[in-house]
Amino acid sequence: MQSYEIFLDTYGRVREGVHRLLAGADEALLTYRPGPDANSIAWLIWHLTRILDDHVMDIAGREQVWIADGWSERFDLPFTDTATGYGHTSEEVAQVRATPELLLGYHDATQDAVAEFLSGITDADLDRIVDEGWDPPVTMGVRLVSVIGDTHQHLGQAAYITGLYR
Repeated sequence: MQSYEIFLDTYGRVREGVHRLLAGADEALLTYRPGPDANSIAWLIWHLTRILDDHVMDIAGREQVWIADGWSERFDLPFTDTATGYGHTSEEVAQVRATPELLLGYHDATQDAVAEFLSGITDADLDRIVDEGWDPPVTMGVRLVSVIGDTHQHLGQAAYITGLYR
């Protein structure tokens, strides 16, 4: 197995989890917040997809799917096009409202772009420095693993909220 195949499998598991969570979801479930400052499922899925899109497309040197494919207009959120949800206030979290179809459409489009990029990387690419703003500088491999950790964590949070709701 090649490294890129491990990444494809791992990111593919996020896609599968998002599809499972959103199957049969309605607005009440997607906007449910178990506490006044808790994140909603809609925000968590939007945010994990925004991070996936932002971080991986940056590594790939490509424009984000969010912008390039017009998802920012379709979602019509009151944020800048570069917003990913990082540092959002409780009020901003509440503003993320979307149908399961909209969330899945953006997620799948992003996953498709990520898979296309990952299919072309080599093991040597994983050592390329992609962010010198850290000490030590961040390699492509480290950034891809970081995104995996974030997306799986947020997917687990969304699953937990689903359980609380039901």
